[in-house]
Amino acid sequence: MPLLRLAFKTLTLCSVLLISQLCPAQNNDTDAVDRDYAAELPRIKPVEAKDALGTFTIADGFRVEQVAAEPNVVDPIAMAFDENGRLFVVEMRDYSEDDTLNLGRIRLLEDTDGDGAFDKSDIYAEGLSWPTALTCYDGGLFVGAAPDIYYLKDTDGDNRADVKRTVFTGFGRSNVQGLINTFKWGLDNRIHGATSSSGAEVTRVGDGETGRQGDNETGVSNSKINATNSSPPLPLSSSPPLSLRGRDFAIEPRTMTMQATSGGGQHGLSFNQWGDKFVCSNSNHAQYVQFEDRYVARNPYFAAPGPRASIAADGPQADVFRTSPVEPWRIVRTRLRAKGIVPGVVEGGGKPAGYFTGATGITIFRGTGWPSEFQGWAVVGDVGSNLVHRKKIEEDGASYVARRVDEKSELLSSNDIWFRPAQFANAPDGALYIADMYRETIEHPLSLPPVIKKHLDLTSGRDRGRIYRIVSEDFKQPPLPRLGEASTEMLVTTLDNPNGWHRETASRLLYERQDRSAIPLLESLVRSSDTPEGRIHSLYVLDGLGALSPEIILHATRDDHPRVREHAVRLSERVATSSAQVRERLYSMVDDDAFRVRYQLAFTLGELSGPRRNAALVSLIGRDGANGLMQVAVMSSLAEGAGDVLAELAQDANVRRSKVARSYITSLAAQIGKQQRSDDLAAVLRVLGSLPSAEADTIQAIVQGLAAKQGSDLAQQLAAVTGGQAEQLMKNLLSTAATTAANRESKVEDRVSAVQRLRLGDLEGRESLFTNLLTPTESSEIQAAAIATLATFESPEVANILVAQWKGLSPRLRGRAGDVLFSREAWIPALLSAVEGGSIAMGDLEPTRMKLLASHRDEGIKQRADKLLASTKSSDRDSLIEEYRSSLELQGDKTRGKAVFTKVCSTCHQLEGVGHAIAPNLAAMQNRGPEAILSNVLVPNREVNPQYLNYALITTDGRALTGIIAAETATSVTLKRADNATDTVLRIDIEELRSTGVSLMPEGMEKQLDKQAMADLIEYIQSIR
Repeated sequence: MPLLRLAFKTLTLCSVLLISQLCPAQNNDTDAVDRDYAAELPRIKPVEAKDALGTFTIADGFRVEQVAAEPNVVDPIAMAFDENGRLFVVEMRDYSEDDTLNLGRIRLLEDTDGDGAFDKSDIYAEGLSWPTALTCYDGGLFVGAAPDIYYLKDTDGDNRADVKRTVFTGFGRSNVQGLINTFKWGLDNRIHGATSSSGAEVTRVGDGETGRQGDNETGVSNSKINATNSSPPLPLSSSPPLSLRGRDFAIEPRTMTMQATSGGGQHGLSFNQWGDKFVCSNSNHAQYVQFEDRYVARNPYFAAPGPRASIAADGPQADVFRTSPVEPWRIVRTRLRAKGIVPGVVEGGGKPAGYFTGATGITIFRGTGWPSEFQGWAVVGDVGSNLVHRKKIEEDGASYVARRVDEKSELLSSNDIWFRPAQFANAPDGALYIADMYRETIEHPLSLPPVIKKHLDLTSGRDRGRIYRIVSEDFKQPPLPRLGEASTEMLVTTLDNPNGWHRETASRLLYERQDRSAIPLLESLVRSSDTPEGRIHSLYVLDGLGALSPEIILHATRDDHPRVREHAVRLSERVATSSAQVRERLYSMVDDDAFRVRYQLAFTLGELSGPRRNAALVSLIGRDGANGLMQVAVMSSLAEGAGDVLAELAQDANVRRSKVARSYITSLAAQIGKQQRSDDLAAVLRVLGSLPSAEADTIQAIVQGLAAKQGSDLAQQLAAVTGGQAEQLMKNLLSTAATTAANRESKVEDRVSAVQRLRLGDLEGRESLFTNLLTPTESSEIQAAAIATLATFESPEVANILVAQWKGLSPRLRGRAGDVLFSREAWIPALLSAVEGGSIAMGDLEPTRMKLLASHRDEGIKQRADKLLASTKSSDRDSLIEEYRSSLELQGDKTRGKAVFTKVCSTCHQLEGVGHAIAPNLAAMQNRGPEAILSNVLVPNREVNPQYLNYALITTDGRALTGIIAAETATSVTLKRADNATDTVLRIDIEELRSTGVSLMPEGMEKQLDKQAMADLIEYIQSIR
């Protein structure tokens, strides 16, 4: 096909023509579910492929070129170039509802004349259901099509796969927009993939269905593999499934094993030239993965924070500047939703959204087809806004910041609403390739009401699709690559190539070939390469060949470039246990000039053990301990040795008195108290026995960290080893804490800290203190601390105190007190009695919690909850919207509205620096209109993003917690709820974790908002700029 080009240009005529097609004036008073909306829902015609370039606006200095279009490709959603520049494309023809028709295909495109356009097209494989990912390996392809990952291969050269083997299964299919996606070859010689929001429970499969594809739609016969270079049949896995909720995965293709990796984005995964990982989600377009799951998994007693960090300087839902109009169906749906005629979240309002809602395909550009200063920048598609956004990525310690570079414009945008940039690829020619799914409607089918959906064709575009590339204006087409024919020596030389695709592909081919003659060439490149990227790739290929020697590692740890030293430290884990020289070198690197090197060193030291290792970790704490990421690295490395490191920190008086060391001492003591390893406990007891009595603060930090409550076995050991000093100290500590907590003349922060220290004691004897702390005359901070401390006791008096003081608590504090009462089975009867007796209103309690009680294991609790729920008639939410619609006619006051927001909404939402950013961004609602805000406030559960689903967690000691899952690691789960309150629970302490199926935001907000207050709130939200 001829290559079509568009250089820097802005066209608006098509936008005007499209807008003129939109719905003519109608009588909106007759809106109803049985009305025919055909006149308001004109179909938007596609732009023919030959005219498509005329719809684009592209940044200065670039041009966009069309390299493939229908009929040669349709519905492209993922791409991968093989070693000879052939392009394999996933065609998701069965998007979005046809999950049983097996319409998905793999297309093979070739440029036979070298002009940059693909002129040859073959169907490589078909009969797939919802395929979404692929990557090249060993002459074939790994293909993701939930629930399976297949390996496909053409063994007879006819461009059709005659091998099809299922290698893994168990990926979720609950959400067509949250499927397995984005396979990438990593520096570490593994294939990395994104699990997405549908999750996975993965098992390895044996010798799956294989054979030659026929002409039928499903297309696979039962003949067996006869390829001589096929991997041997895989044994069925006898181990439990690999759970990947909130995490990604990596496949080691030679052993066909899979490991969980840190990640958890929705659709998109990319590595920069240093192997750092970036992901994205619909409404969080730029995220960096700060550490690896395998490291934090080593210490089950350390609750690490979530690994993903949102790095966009302009926020996760940053502004976007589309040049396309809003679809007619979206305008009609918005109106019907706002009136309560159809269910769902109101959006659009007939106006462009103006912010990220469909971020997808984040890719770090690593090509030579743009000026060199753009290498390392990120591009992200927004399929809902028909554009491609870019960000400059800047290092920030051990993390990154992503900054906007285009002022009120985008790298590429189209005024054609069919343009759907779903994925990107770094290419052999150095350009950025774009997979344009090209669909009339990209919306999730479940969010389209039948009255509208019947006028749409969700398959419209199934016969269309385009692939574009973005290049610089002075780009010249390079020769087609032929790395598949390259010698081993040439592949090693290619590791130094400035184009990222070449380096990555050469690395993969060297790993596939396992040619031992490459080893001396690679070792030479480690020593002599002109580029740090080349030296890093050489190290990893040596590792993939099993030829990474201590000598090469030692050389690389002295490299001039910090990134080479960082990777040398990471790879030293292969040889350090058997090489004293490598271990000594690692211990000396605590003084490395680069923080990233020291950060990696802290993780790597966890693979070693012994006094020298512990001393090195202590040195890192002394230098970088205040950094939160360094604390993650150090603590992940202390699955063993916590007692010795605590002792090292406590040995020097100046060190142990520092704020940073005190923090580590407390954290280590907490781990030791929970882990109960005899050698660690002995080390702590020795420390306590050696500390001078004048250092009561240090002793207190240790005892408090150990959580050795009065009367416990551990408390008695502490008392014995310290000659009663620890016991007396505990008594003094609790007595002083009680006095300070009760003293209203003390500073609030001191009183809060004192209330928290009371957790080390018992409630007995302090009932009246806590009762007094929960009176309305106390500050909310004191009351909140008292409620949180009460939650740590097991006494039945906790329920009596909270019920007795309930009426004096503010709505926010009632929510926290309710969480406590629901958290232990022993306290629930007192709560139910209070509700039955009228001292606590049903409306004060979170509805989801009450509904959970209706399925409680205790029959008595279940029956009482059923009766209470039956006595409470749920309101008709649609009627409620109609009732409150008059508030839209009232004059709102934004000053009063801000006060309403602070009182009612700020526990979960944040505006102008007030409140907590737990729930969706309310500022984004201003573009959706007043009716959207009204509907979302009154009916929060009509359409819930899985990100904001409420979960119930039961701990092994019987506590019941709820909240959205804010973070997951290999060792812990963090729940977040109103007021930004969080509970981080180690996985070893979780008995059950399940979704409630409803939003964190409760129904019943109308009880706190009359119509004028609603008008004021809407006015305030609409005023935010």
